[in-house]
Amino acid sequence: MGVQWFERGDLWKSKARSLQLRLRDRFRVVAVDKHRRRPAAAAALLADGYFSSTVQRWLRRFRDFRRDSLPSSSSFYVKRVSEELNAEEDSILLQMVQAVAVPVLGNMCHVFMHGLNRVQVYGVEKLHDALLHRPKNKSLLTVSNHVASVDDPFVIASLLPPSVLLDAQNLRWTLCATDRCFSNPIASAFFRSVKVLPVSRGEGIYQKGMDMAISKLNSGGWVHIFPEGSRSRDGGRTIGSVKRGVGRLVLDADSIPMVVPFVHTGMQDIMPIGANLPRIGKTVIVLIGDPIHFDDLLNMEGLENVSRGKLYDAVTSRIGHRLQELKMLVDKLALEQSMQSCTHSMQNSERVAGILQQVDWESFGIEADAISEHHPSTQNPHIQPEERICSPKDTVGTDRYFRMGFSYEGGAFMSRMRGYMDPSELMGFAAKGLFMNGYRPKERLEDTRLLGALKAWKQYLEAHVLRNWNTC
Repeated sequence: MGVQWFERGDLWKSKARSLQLRLRDRFRVVAVDKHRRRPAAAAALLADGYFSSTVQRWLRRFRDFRRDSLPSSSSFYVKRVSEELNAEEDSILLQMVQAVAVPVLGNMCHVFMHGLNRVQVYGVEKLHDALLHRPKNKSLLTVSNHVASVDDPFVIASLLPPSVLLDAQNLRWTLCATDRCFSNPIASAFFRSVKVLPVSRGEGIYQKGMDMAISKLNSGGWVHIFPEGSRSRDGGRTIGSVKRGVGRLVLDADSIPMVVPFVHTGMQDIMPIGANLPRIGKTVIVLIGDPIHFDDLLNMEGLENVSRGKLYDAVTSRIGHRLQELKMLVDKLALEQSMQSCTHSMQNSERVAGILQQVDWESFGIEADAISEHHPSTQNPHIQPEERICSPKDTVGTDRYFRMGFSYEGGAFMSRMRGYMDPSELMGFAAKGLFMNGYRPKERLEDTRLLGALKAWKQYLEAHVLRNWNTC
């Protein structure tokens, strides 16, 4: 009985295996290259898997003839954008969400940049004039370098007053890669609500995202773009090559937009590469340049020997050259401010060192000799101008002025002030010592070096404060 059972099981297994093979042969699908366009008959032959050498040869000749007859994908041409594209993308609900989300996000970034950081803008009137006083239906295109992932909206919000940030309709549109900003439905909904348009990497300058940006320019809007296409790989020290997409935005719009360039530095400190949260207490310098004009290139557009690709390259080259000039100027401004801050720090250190010599440290129960031993530079705080060079060693030396070691005879209490101290606070602390030194009671002949700090303060209060209160 058991043998018959096993034989019957083997029989069913063999039948199931044969049925599986029949189904596989019946619904077999051969992989087809989707990028190649073949006739329907050739596709059917490919599915069956039977090709003769003659059919393959004729199909190859037909494919080569068709490929050569069609225009190349690398050729450039004028592609106009219809007004219907705006109507499809801007629904009433999306406009209502943008009217709330854009002002809220913009003002939050404005407060963060100006309240928790320091922003220095040069030429801000150029951007304000282009944004608020440009001719009617004249579009605006701003271009800038790309240093950190939060360049937009942080830098844009820091350049505009809060009153302008409340008008969501006239604020900027910008572009972002789909693999970064539109990777999931939640991110897509958020970035669409703050006026971000999706573009796909590698799909060229004639994709739908670029068409949408041109449609915004055709309606007189403001579009901001990073011509480099991606963030700087060296922390903003250099500007990468400018892509052709910005050339198409300028030339393929119905009217040439007003192009305003600006360059910034310092965002690499607020949002370094790999950081999850922005940092505070940093300085950002923004330099806004004059508008870029392309009238001479428009006159060349009708010439036969000038192709569309050359015009795109000419616009791209001009914008890249202007950004490079602004980058050199903003780096020079940053270097000058750094040198001024180093000089100011050295002057404060010298001033504090001079005050430290005049303080009666013994009245605080502090050994003045210990201060001199730990800080020999306080003995001669005057430094020649040619020796005032801001270097890492000098920075360490200046920090020593803000670290004082306390020592008391008897060894009952040992402490050391750690960290850094503001120069004004240290000067106020020294002024208290001078006040105590000038009004020390003469009847107290006892050596204060033998007293602790608390006893010294107690005697001072009894001699001055409490006695005056008692007389009143």
